[in-house]
Amino acid sequence: MNIDARSDVLKVEGLKAGYGEENILHGISIRVPRRSIVAIIGPNGSGKSTLLKSIYGLVSIRGGSVTLFDAEEKPVSLVGKRSNAITALGMNMVPQLANVFADMTVLENLQMGSLPARHKYAERYERVLDALPLIKGMLSKRAATLSGGQRQMVAFGRALMSDPSLLLLDEPSAGLAPMVQEEIFSKTREINALGVSILMVEQRARQCLAIADYGYVLEQGRNRLEGTGAAMIDDPEVIRLYLGGGKKSAA
Repeated sequence: MNIDARSDVLKVEGLKAGYGEENILHGISIRVPRRSIVAIIGPNGSGKSTLLKSIYGLVSIRGGSVTLFDAEEKPVSLVGKRSNAITALGMNMVPQLANVFADMTVLENLQMGSLPARHKYAERYERVLDALPLIKGMLSKRAATLSGGQRQMVAFGRALMSDPSLLLLDEPSAGLAPMVQEEIFSKTREINALGVSILMVEQRARQCLAIADYGYVLEQGRNRLEGTGAAMIDDPEVIRLYLGGGKKSAA
């Protein structure tokens, strides 16, 4: 993919955000081209998850801009908007923790996810089940009874029910067995192939870059490095600082 040739679905410029009186992000700038996978990696405490939460209206923005572009390329500022309004505009997020309604069934989770696009429920329901066939046999089960990998698939399904053009994924492989992690990365690529743009934060940096069209490295709340996913995997500085120094090691 020529990432520069694609129009943006999201552009973040000079973003400053944080908690209380402390800024965690100090002028972050990224872009997500339409139908691409963009990876955000970096050490613990670099601001990766705070970046996603700020974009999705869960952390107060103190400076900079966050712009979502609709299907007609019309820009919409997300600064000051709540997450439910952002979901209705075409962006959804799968958080790292508490990403399903544990006391609800899988079907009820999907129904809750459809609320921003309720007029498309039947259409979205069939498409989500086609995209995530694993959950077809679990619709009547309570989410709390599922394995970590199964819950993650339900979380993907819940988010996709709102018909997003952009999906934010916060550490989707966290806490999962290696085999299940590979399933999550594979499913992420499949979702992207359906036309959904993806902005993804991951500690498993090598695996994340392997499926990403483009990647950004954050450090102490600032941009440190960027480039195509393939180039970053082979970049000596990225390898030394973030990929464990060896091409076969996991980040």
